[in-house]
Parts: sequence; structure tokens; C-alpha cells
Amino acid sequence: MPSVLPLGDPAPSDGLLPAQAAAGAADRAFGLYVHIPFCAVRCGYCDFNTYTATELGGGASQDAYAGTAVSEVDLAARVLTASGLPDRPLSTVFFGGGTPTLLPAEDLALILRAAISTWGIEDGAEVTTEANPDSVTPESLAVLKAAGFTRVSFGMQSAVPHVLKVLDRTHSPARVPQVVRWAREAGLAVSLDLIYGTPGESLDDWRLSLETALSYEPDHISAYALIVEDGTKLAAQIRRGQVPGIDDDDHAAKYELADQLITAAGLGWYEVSNWARTPEQACRHNLAYWRGDDWWGIGPGAHSHVGGVRWWNVKHPTAYAGRLGQGVSPAAGRETLDAETRNVERVMLAARLSGGLRIDSLGDAGRRQVAGLIADSLVEPTAAFRGTLVLTLKGRLLADAVVRRILPD
Repeated sequence: MPSVLPLGDPAPSDGLLPAQAAAGAADRAFGLYVHIPFCAVRCGYCDFNTYTATELGGGASQDAYAGTAVSEVDLAARVLTASGLPDRPLSTVFFGGGTPTLLPAEDLALILRAAISTWGIEDGAEVTTEANPDSVTPESLAVLKAAGFTRVSFGMQSAVPHVLKVLDRTHSPARVPQVVRWAREAGLAVSLDLIYGTPGESLDDWRLSLETALSYEPDHISAYALIVEDGTKLAAQIRRGQVPGIDDDDHAAKYELADQLITAAGLGWYEVSNWARTPEQACRHNLAYWRGDDWWGIGPGAHSHVGGVRWWNVKHPTAYAGRLGQGVSPAAGRETLDAETRNVERVMLAARLSGGLRIDSLGDAGRRQVAGLIADSLVEPTAAFRGTLVLTLKGRLLADAVVRRILPD
């Protein structure tokens, strides 16, 4: 969730959605994203909409946040009903941040219970929270499991102390196996998030991080290339020459190593940056994003999408709480996607999935590109002959370039 909000049309104070949002809604899954905008320390690479205690200022409180989030749950239910959306149980719930587990587990449970009480939840639904390794205890994880959470995603990032230091991460590598064990004892599935390409990280450092993470036998791994965002501490350090810059060839070598080791450990890729031990353990909430389902985003700066209508909340927790306290929508702006834009997004996202993209869903120009993509070893030839565009390892490294070739100018 980038900290800079996009441009868009003004959002109505009542939050009501245009008629387009309700069309076909009964055939789409409905999920909930809950943004917890608090962190103990701001990491040097982070551009997300998060705040430390000293950055909050007056009018915003971590202690009151759960109640404020529940207020938006109530508003969301009213808006969806008044906009003609059918009643749909939650298929997935995802608490992200920030550091959701910086709040007491009881507060996260309160928000989840309010959401389930409002919409219901499908049998076997996935309910995830992100967590820093130093922000959970056996007791807090047990509270989350009892409340209905099924999965925890730990921000491990690296097993190498000097890499964690550059990233401004506060946990010790020794903490990770401990919290993985606690989560398993609580009955929660475990995902580990890794970052590669940190300035000063060698290929051997990255290998150690991968082998260490895999030794904990997680159900799921995400491995993301570090992106240096303007305005971050890390960007300033690179600009001043205090740390080396980012190298695309280094990123490529580290991605190839990640895929090699993670695949050898028995996890399969299902999205360019994500691997799961079984198809059932893929992150269903993220798949809902990539497949264009509906979700409501709770919290400051959170983004929502329902039936081709996308909107985003005001950024600061004080402004967010103030709007809800006045009984008005916290949405800062929105856009209604036309058919062409929705198709472009569908192609961009589906092409990144291991299930691939139906070639007959492309335009004539896109279909004519497939033979060249096969010749360039960017898509799997067998899958293409069967009518589906699936990226090869090389294609995953060049996914954006593949998408540009199959989309109309």
C-alpha cells in the first residue's frame, strides 16, 4: 500500500457506489483487507502508509484503533446494502500493515469478530495476519487462533544480521524459528516473507537466507525484490553513496536461485513472487486481488475494489478517525474502471500466475505475439499449444516485458 494516494474523482461522503458495482456481484467472491497503520520503527526501505508512535500526533491513538476500524465495518455494510450489493460471506480476511500484531491480539480479534458478525464467513475461509517476529508471543498467537485466524505471515526478510541492519529490521534471526514453532503449536499455517537485493547482500547471503527459511518448513514463501522508493531513508543513503545501488542482474541471479532452492524444497510457484507447498496453501486473499474479485479495505490509506469501482481512504489515522466519527465515508477518492482498463489489468495480473492466461482472451495483436514469445523462451510452448500463456522462468524475470508485448498499444 504505497503512501502516496492516486489521483481520482472525489468520493461521495455517503460512500454509495455506482450501479456498475452491483452487476454480477453474486458471482464474485468478497474479501476484507484490514490495514493496521502502526509500526514500532519505520524501516528504511518502507514506503507504506505506516506511523510510529511519535509520528501519529494528536487525535490518533493505537488504543482506540480497533473501535474505529469496527466503525468502518459498520459503514461498509450499510454502503454495500444501500448500493444494491447482495449479501455475501467473507471468503478471505487479511490483516496487513504496518505491523498488525503491534496491536493487542484481543484488538485484532475484536475487528475480526465484528466483520464475521456483519457478513458471516465461508467454511474453511482463509484469515491471515502479517506479523514481525518480535511482535508475537505464544499467548497472542493462541488468542488469534481462537478468534478465527488460520494463517500468519512473518516478515523474516533475511537471516543475515548485516542485511537486516540495512533494512532497519528490529528482530534477531534467532527469533524466527521460535515464532514459527509457536505459530504451529497454536494451529496456524505459516508463511515467510523474504526480500532480496538489499545493498551489500551477497549471493551467498541470499542463499543462507533461503536455506534458513526453508529449514523451518513453511507452508508458503514470498520472495520480493527490493524496490527503492523515492523519499525513503534507503533512497537517501543510496543517493549519498552510503550504500550501493540496486543492480538488475543481481536481482535476476537471486530470483533464479530462489526458484531453484524453493522448488527443490517441494514448494511450487503460483505467482511470480510466491511459492506454496500445496495449491491449497497459496494465499487465497492475494489470489482474489489478482483475479479481480471484490474486497473492502478497512483503515487509513486502504484501497477497496467492488465491481470495477476502486477507492481509497484518507491517509492519516487522525483524519480517518475524524471522518468515521462524523458518520461519513473515509474515502478520499475513487475511480470507475472502463472495460479497456479492466482488461489491461486482467492481462497484467493473470499473466503472472502459474495458471496462466487464456490466449483466446487476447486481442488479435496479442495472439500474434505468442509465437515470438515461445521462440524467445518466455512462455511454455506445451501450455501455449493447449491455449494458455504460462511464463517460463526467464519469462517470470521479464514478466512486465511479456505483458507489454501482448497488450495493445
